[in-house]
Amino acid sequence: MRTIPLARTAAGVVILLLALPCALAQAPGTYMQPVPPADPGMPGTFPAPAAEREQWTVVERRAVGGAATVGGTVVPVQEITFTAQMPGSIELIAGAEGDFFKQGAVLVAIDESELRAQRNSAVAQIRNAEAALRDAGVQYQRERTDPSPQQGNMMSQMMPMPMPFMSGSETGVRRGATLHQYGTQIEQARGALATAQAQLQAIDAKLKDTKSVAPFDGYIVRKNVNKGDTVQPGQPLLSFANMGQLQIQADVPTRLSAGLFPGQITQVRLDDPNQTIARARVAQVFPMADSTRHTVRVKFDVEPGAPAKAGMYAEVLIQDAGPEQGSLPMIPMSAVVYRGGLPMVYVLDTHNQPRLHLLRLGEQFGDQVTVLTGLQGGERILANP
Repeated sequence: MRTIPLARTAAGVVILLLALPCALAQAPGTYMQPVPPADPGMPGTFPAPAAEREQWTVVERRAVGGAATVGGTVVPVQEITFTAQMPGSIELIAGAEGDFFKQGAVLVAIDESELRAQRNSAVAQIRNAEAALRDAGVQYQRERTDPSPQQGNMMSQMMPMPMPFMSGSETGVRRGATLHQYGTQIEQARGALATAQAQLQAIDAKLKDTKSVAPFDGYIVRKNVNKGDTVQPGQPLLSFANMGQLQIQADVPTRLSAGLFPGQITQVRLDDPNQTIARARVAQVFPMADSTRHTVRVKFDVEPGAPAKAGMYAEVLIQDAGPEQGSLPMIPMSAVVYRGGLPMVYVLDTHNQPRLHLLRLGEQFGDQVTVLTGLQGGERILANP
């Protein structure tokens, strides 16, 4: 049995006890970063893993100018939702979400067999009214050119001596009454024809309402019904949008909206993998503010070629027309992470545990960015997660 000298064993124990405090030491401004020993070759010490050398930094407040970042959503410039104008069953759905169609294409069609039958009935009524009008006109013209024999005229042919009650004036009155009767028949026939024609026009208008036609080139973005479904008037059918022209719609605080005007150029940050910075032009500033949120809706036209998609989150940089904001918390851009398109940062709490905080970012200065809400200053954050 081999024995170990006491002196050597004691030295080894001393070395391990001396190395343990060094491994547990924490340098200022770092999180769980071991302090290397004075002698790198001393046994019992190892370099710290890279995951344990994450740097934490303290948030400082700095004096900045007046600018803010407002979140918004990318929306199509042209988007419509078709609704059912007539009750019936869906006979045609042109495609699914994402399908492209040219202007004039039929997107949705409702069964029109009942309306077709009503139209045939209206056409028959028009023909009957036209025939009645022609007959009334013929009778009127015949009465004018060749009056029909009256009872007084027949009696005068049988009796050569005129009687006192068969005067010429009485015969003229009867003939005028007959002409008036035939004229009334003409007017009635004209009224019946106009009524039938109006019914036909109303049915044709309803037939047009059974079809939803694309008013411009675009894509189906939402489909609410399928072929065979029964719909009622006012029920949404599908949404159609032009993806070639996109805008950013943002609700801007009233204080910041004072300096915006149509045609103004600003910068936007898109929530794509590259966090693309693009230019945008103010297209519309709504004249009224929201009474609940105290914000004004503003629309920005995105420059052509920008990698924007409808529904994407975007941030718009807006200059503050008022006085300077004083000091604001400023953090490195490397500390910002995005979750669901929203900017966040890891903050070290009182128990030295990292917690995600939602931020509202301001203007960017190089690799630093100001924080409008979410941090007060003095917090410890993860500088490079």
